[in-house]
Amino acid sequence: MSRIAERFATLRAQGRKALIPFITAGDPEPELTVPLMHALVAGGADIIELGVPFSDPMADGPTIQRSSERALRHGVSLRRVLAMVEAFRKTDGATPVVLMGYANPIEAMGQSLFCEDARTAGADGVLTVDYPPEEAADFAANLARHGLDAIFLLSPTTSDDRVAAVARHASGFIYYVSLKGVTGAASLDLNEVAARLPRIRTHTGLPVGVGFGIRDAETARRVAEVADAVVIGSRIVEEIERSPRETVLENVRIFVAGVRAALDSQPAQTP
Repeated sequence: MSRIAERFATLRAQGRKALIPFITAGDPEPELTVPLMHALVAGGADIIELGVPFSDPMADGPTIQRSSERALRHGVSLRRVLAMVEAFRKTDGATPVVLMGYANPIEAMGQSLFCEDARTAGADGVLTVDYPPEEAADFAANLARHGLDAIFLLSPTTSDDRVAAVARHASGFIYYVSLKGVTGAASLDLNEVAARLPRIRTHTGLPVGVGFGIRDAETARRVAEVADAVVIGSRIVEEIERSPRETVLENVRIFVAGVRAALDSQPAQTP
């Protein structure tokens, strides 16, 4: 069982929901990435989504685009991101880490070498926005051979047939994009999320996490009423962007802790 599956099993047994915060590796500077990862865990993160900076993103809104630009100015490459995961693993062997990014850096490295090096570094899953399920069977199989989970995105416009196709290749969890737009948008429709998730669950027994548009603890709590996990990215990246260097770690920890408290304020769910 992967670290991701183990984490969800533990949370399910406790009647709790997973908190999955996102940061971009190398933002605001490479030396702060590993301390920020530890700050996320200290705040109550269950799984960390670590963004691989990329110059031409298609799913990321302005906030995360700026974070990638800052990281790229520091020369943060895919190999440096893997080195950051390896450094994190020296003192945290329990928290699952999902690498989120785009196909180009993986193809440049080579899929097999990437899978091998990602697993060696201590990563647990990979979410690649532009590997559609029709073209991802070999990549998902390669990840599985190296003990890595393949995380796929679903959206409000995903057909039932496509949900079924994603479910055939996915492992770890399914990431449901809660709105028609990019990260950081503010048009989250909680009723639509609540209606959509049961349809997704008819095709998969994997946990379903919801992200995009979740900007505060109360919205996270309400999403967690219907989802197995809540993913928060842009709001945390904003905290990093506007915080002084000397307080950024504590500011991020406090924000994540507030969301964690909101999720845990729900009545425990029956496993």
